[in-house]
Formats: sequence, C-alpha cells, structure tokens
Amino acid sequence: MTATVRKLLQLDTLLKRLTQHRRRRQRIVFTNGCFDILHVGHVRYLRSARRLGDLLIVGLNTDESVRRIKGKGRPVNTLADRAEILAALPFVTYLVAFETDSVEPLIRAVHPDVLVKGGDYKPAQVVGHRFVRACGGKVIVLEHAQGRSTTHTLQRLGRR
Repeated sequence: MTATVRKLLQLDTLLKRLTQHRRRRQRIVFTNGCFDILHVGHVRYLRSARRLGDLLIVGLNTDESVRRIKGKGRPVNTLADRAEILAALPFVTYLVAFETDSVEPLIRAVHPDVLVKGGDYKPAQVVGHRFVRACGGKVIVLEHAQGRSTTHTLQRLGRR
C-alpha cells in the first residue's frame, strides 16, 4: 500500500480516524492549500505546523478549485500528483481533498485543536478562526519562507 493510499482519505474515513486519535488525547493540527509546486517553503511550513501537535491534516484543493482560485493554467500538477508528493512527507499524517471555494466546512468537520496558516495573515483573518477559537482551539500563523512561493517559481521559469 502506497503512502498516498494510506494518507489521502475520504472525509468520512478521516473523521472515523480522528475519533480514535481524540480518544488517545492527541492534538490535531489542520492546514490547507493548493500545494501546486512543492518547494522548500512548503516543506518548512508543513514541518513547523506538525510540531504544533500530534498529527497534521492537510486539506488539499481539488484541481477544479485550484483553477477557480489561481486561474487558467493552474494547477500545474494534478491532485493525484500533489497528494503523492505530500504523502511522501513524514510529518503529514493525513490528506483530505476538498472542492468548495471556502475551506470552512472542512474545518468545521475536522474540528482541529490547532488551525495553521502561512503568510502575512493575522489570526483573525484566517478562514475558520472563529469556529476553532469558539471550540477552545488555537489559530497560528506561520511565516512564509522569503522568496519561496509557487508564484515566484512560475515567474522565474517564465523568464527562462
């Protein structure tokens, strides 16, 4: 069984597994994104996010939702490829794909102890922050690695 098969779960299967983790009093960390072209900034971010709890769940935008968010020509990599790459990272516990424009319904279903986002957000700007805080969880914003982004990578490739 490949890491992708073990880690990329349907939501109902993920929720059953999370029940088991909660019984063991494990701290659940959640983040989300497109993760279209994985780069060192993503790896550092996900590693840091995982350190905030016992397991890390990554909500992964479907190809169609990436197109709606990022525009024509994206994603560069398919959901299957993005999931396989992320599943290879030892600090990613589970992946779950979502196709909605907002990740909030997924956050409400997962009910994480820690909601993590990267970038220049303030915690109050992170989608799902009110729900997570109302349930006693934390919202943490991690810094981006300077000069490391998918957009930056694509721009550099376009100059060549």
